[in-house]
Amino acid sequence: MGRSRRTLPEELLLLALDPATGTTAQPQSLDLGLAGAQLVELALAGRIAPDGDRIAVVAPRPTGDPTLDCALELLRRRGAPVRAVNWIGGPRLGLRQTYLSHLERCGMVHAVAGQMCGVLPTTRYQATDTEISREIRARLDSAIRTGVPPDPRTAALAALAHAVGLGKHLYPGNEGRSSRSRLRDLIRHDPMGGLVAHAVMDVQNGVAAQPRRSPAPSGRQAAGPARPAPEPARGVPMQPRHGSMARAVAH
Repeated sequence: MGRSRRTLPEELLLLALDPATGTTAQPQSLDLGLAGAQLVELALAGRIAPDGDRIAVVAPRPTGDPTLDCALELLRRRGAPVRAVNWIGGPRLGLRQTYLSHLERCGMVHAVAGQMCGVLPTTRYQATDTEISREIRARLDSAIRTGVPPDPRTAALAALAHAVGLGKHLYPGNEGRSSRSRLRDLIRHDPMGGLVAHAVMDVQNGVAAQPRRSPAPSGRQAAGPARPAPEPARGVPMQPRHGSMARAVAH
C-alpha cells in the first residue's frame, strides 16, 4: 500500500482533531473507532473479508503500512476468523497516541507542549495543513448534502464517525440534527463499514460477550429467545467527560 493515500484510521483521527484546541473529540470511543478503521482499511486492501460477524484473513501479505501490518499479523495468528466485536474490544487500546505520533512523523500534525493545571505536562496536536482536514470533512458534507451514495471509503468513514459519536462534534446543536441523522444513515452504503461500526457500538454498549444470532433455519426454531441486534438508528451513548483529565497528556 503506497503512502500517496491516507489510511482510514488517519482520516478518522484528523476528523476528530479540533483545530482550535489540539484535542480529539470523543477520546474514550475513538480508540475503538481506530481499531475498527484498521479492519476496514485492511478489507479495502483485500487482506481481510467479513465472514458473517467475523473477520477472516484472505491474503496475509504485508500492506507496507507498519501499523496495519501489525494488526494483520495479529489477525493471522488467530488462525480462525475472529468476531469483529471481540477484536475491537480487545486489549489493544492506545491506538490514538500511536496514530498521533505517526501523523507527527509524517508532518501532518505537530506536537505542542503545555501544562495541565500549571503542573502536569501535556501534549496537544495541531494540524500542519488544515486543507487536508477540510478535504476529509468536505467528502462527508457532500455525501450528506447531495444524497448520492458515497464511495466505500467515505461511507465507512461516515459509519465510524457516527459510531464513535463524532456527529455532535461535526454537526453540533439543533441546526445540525438533520446532518447527524443523514450521517447515521450513510452506514448502510458499505457492508464492511457497517459491520465494524455496529461492532464499535456493541462494545460501547457492553454487549460484546454475546454473538449476534442468525435467523433460525427454515422449519426449526432457535433455542432460546434471540437478543435483538442494535438498531442502526440508535446513537452512541454519551461518553464520560472526565476520563481525559485522568491522564497527564492531552487527548
